[in-house]
Amino acid sequence: MSGAAVSPAAPAAASGIGTSGRPASLSGWGRYPRANCHSFAATSREQVLRTIAGQPRLIARGNGRAYGDAALNPGATLLMRGCDRVLDFDPATGLLRCEAGVLLADILAAFVPRGWFPPVTPGTKFVTVGGMIATDVHGKNHHKVGCFGDHVESLELALDDERVVRCSAQENAALFAATRGGMGLTGVILEASFRLLPIETRMIRRETVCARNLDEVMAQFEASLDWTYSVAWIDCLAGGAALGRSVLQLGEHATPSELPTAGRHAGLASPARTARRVPVDFPSFALNRWSVGAFNALYYRRARPGRDYVDLDPFFYPLDALLDWNRIYGRAGFFQYQCVLPLEAGRAGLALLLHRIREGGGGSFLTVLKRFGPGSASRGLLSFPLEGYTLALDFPVSARTLRIAAELDAVVADHGGRLYLAKDACMPPAMLRFYPELDRFRALIGDAGARRFQSLQSQRLGL
Repeated sequence: MSGAAVSPAAPAAASGIGTSGRPASLSGWGRYPRANCHSFAATSREQVLRTIAGQPRLIARGNGRAYGDAALNPGATLLMRGCDRVLDFDPATGLLRCEAGVLLADILAAFVPRGWFPPVTPGTKFVTVGGMIATDVHGKNHHKVGCFGDHVESLELALDDERVVRCSAQENAALFAATRGGMGLTGVILEASFRLLPIETRMIRRETVCARNLDEVMAQFEASLDWTYSVAWIDCLAGGAALGRSVLQLGEHATPSELPTAGRHAGLASPARTARRVPVDFPSFALNRWSVGAFNALYYRRARPGRDYVDLDPFFYPLDALLDWNRIYGRAGFFQYQCVLPLEAGRAGLALLLHRIREGGGGSFLTVLKRFGPGSASRGLLSFPLEGYTLALDFPVSARTLRIAAELDAVVADHGGRLYLAKDACMPPAMLRFYPELDRFRALIGDAGARRFQSLQSQRLGL
């Protein structure tokens, strides 16, 4: 596939993306905050380098799926979706080289029918390769294989002096580590090489387990570490003996021989699907403690324990079937609060977080629990995971939910956890201290005020 063009699989995440150098109102996926940004669209590395040379401050932006202000710079936001070519693929090894603006959705469309799947995938396929590296995304298999950056063999990075350098674990290793999870602050990722995983079918063997409370779901996670994929939906509003009741899903890539007879000839081709859209912003009162509570109770009751086989799309990307689902949270937008707690503090910290959410009346429509493994010794300097449990919650933006977030920050800090920069829209700068390599990162990329690559997030946090 050397040099093959990749066509977009979905519209850009934020509306109003302007032409080169023109103002555009942009936001992350949470639609909070919004900012008027001068946007510069690039379709080649030459355009990227010219934009770097001509702008004193800028940040690169992929498909806008970071939730907050990480890919916003009012002075210059460099739109990378036009750099979307697959450059090379080796079918003998699965090594793929592509430009940073290639969507994961396009990689799936091109390579799943050939029997290949990404080694790590987040919960949406509408992200770019550059964005996956800049946020060092994790998936449902972190406990087994680590982050996406653990599988990137090399990348090319445009620096603030307009040089392009190759980075890997062996070449410019410190810069490579800083770029993994570095939120675009080290430079503009131009291209990357990583290995895909061979698969035999597009089906997932799924095991569903209903857990009556937090103790049960954590015990199930610990008993299921041999499974490749694991994730739990958790009812954040259940209390008493049902605190933390959950539906845990475990998964493995299915082989043809284990599929039910009727499904053995389905092959690797994607079934025809029509994605639905949310046509309007929901009213602000639509999501409240009662509606969220009713949804959570219904979801738990409808879960069917046992084994079945599902297509990889609904297993990995259930929300992608509903385009523009962020509009459900209303015009004011929403923020996702994602934290990780160390393994030894997980039970106590998660219970306290759930208590705080119940007390504050800020139930999350979607709450996800995952188990992180130790990760690799060569992790990114600002990579989010540590061995333990990560909880992700979505809150509509309001004064009340922002107060709840501050209360959750205190719990996370008291238990030695940290927050995910890719989801952040409101964390205080003090929470950065829980990234142990923060000083090393800052020393490597230089003084925050003098750097060329800056975002509203980096300015807000002093990152």
